[in-house]
Amino acid sequence: MIIAKNIHKYYDKLHVLKGVDLHIKKGEIVSIVGSSGAGKTTLLQILGTLDTTKNESTTALEINGQNVLKMKDKELSKFRNTNLGFIFQFHQLLPEFTALENVCIPAFISGKEKKETEIEAKKLLDYLGLSHRINHKPGELSGGEQQRVAVARALINKPAIIFADEPSGNLDTASAENLHQLFFKLREEFDQTFVIVTHNEELANMADRKLIMVDGLISN
Repeated sequence: MIIAKNIHKYYDKLHVLKGVDLHIKKGEIVSIVGSSGAGKTTLLQILGTLDTTKNESTTALEINGQNVLKMKDKELSKFRNTNLGFIFQFHQLLPEFTALENVCIPAFISGKEKKETEIEAKKLLDYLGLSHRINHKPGELSGGEQQRVAVARALINKPAIIFADEPSGNLDTASAENLHQLFFKLREEFDQTFVIVTHNEELANMADRKLIMVDGLISN
């Protein structure tokens, strides 16, 4: 599902990623942990095609069978929209839109029909226990409900992989536990692949594999 080889990243003279190699299989839940500044989020953003790697002669990044390093910007944006889903610590919902509208946005960007998209979005929100909240705006939802809307938005285009960056970092304990269980339920029912950066030890230890980053490299 993901094959990454010799991934490097520099910010000016700061060498953040120092030749990361990584292989993630379909249906795996992989957590990435490490101290602040170890390169976790930078690696996640590169794997998710939100950032670029320095192209060494031996650098490679293949996602869902596609060589993303050779894609032009427009092609890469389309690939990201249709193949990848994202969940962030701060849900990034648009405050002026309802839960239903927020979930639909990635599908509308990919050119899907409004009626078909809304039917699918309602199914997802119902699956996530939010059928009674579809017409509520983010400000009218709890933190846990907002994050579940963000999960539905990440799922709307049926992505091959979901990247999550501190997905429960802004939630209370009960909401965080519910979100963690949801990830495993999605994997069980949809064979969904997750790559999760987290400081939450409980979530990290639940994963199929826990990768520890130290000073720009995976240490295990």
